[in-house]
Amino acid sequence: MAKLTGKTAIVTGAAVGMGREIAITYGAEGARVVVNYSKSKREAEETAEKVRQAGGEPLVVQADVSQDQQVRAMVQQTLDRFGRVDILVNNAAITKRAAFEDLEALTDDVWDRLYAVNVKGTFFCCRAVVEPMRRLGYGRIINIASVSGLRPAGSSIAYCASKSAVIQISQCLAKTLAPHIRVNVIAPGFVDQTRWNEGQPNLEEIRRSGAEGAPLKRGGLPGDIAEAALFLATGADFMTGAVIVLDGGRMLVN
Repeated sequence: MAKLTGKTAIVTGAAVGMGREIAITYGAEGARVVVNYSKSKREAEETAEKVRQAGGEPLVVQADVSQDQQVRAMVQQTLDRFGRVDILVNNAAITKRAAFEDLEALTDDVWDRLYAVNVKGTFFCCRAVVEPMRRLGYGRIINIASVSGLRPAGSSIAYCASKSAVIQISQCLAKTLAPHIRVNVIAPGFVDQTRWNEGQPNLEEIRRSGAEGAPLKRGGLPGDIAEAALFLATGADFMTGAVIVLDGGRMLVN
């Protein structure tokens, strides 16, 4: 039997990249998957079709995770369609690329938007699924952070701070929601083949230096993140509040 038969998962930001791969992976294990998107409707529908082809049952739901009422409506749509929520993957996130020394680039609008989506959005989604999971006596929440939340490197100071906040929220919730709801974090390093890399003029150099600098000698792929997300959704019975770093070992050397 597939590992997620009878389970329902909500994956935010599932239209492309890591979210898409997680949704498809869950579908291949028999899950009913809510494919959430904010603006990328066509891509979300493509993800849903891939989930269906993999063997899952998809439901496409538009919701801006920074808006609490939209999040609550998404969870209600999930309950109306599938009757339960077993797994939540908070993958939706945005960034602002700004050199660390360019402090003026981090305007009020940048801080507000990054925290609205990355931090408040993560919390809103977690909060919205707590009661349905408590009724089941079971739940798995998987929050996607970043190695940028653990060390001062990444697309901007604001992004690093937002991902640090995601880790802290996750650990607070892990303590609060135990023993029936487990909350864990995946912190990827550089992940290739995602929309975030589009338009970067130095992408090939980033790929090369990332591979050379990592003990495993390659960058990450969406499938690497999906594999960890499947582990946290199906196993990890004695794990909560953990941060799984997926960076090919690069944090070990710099």
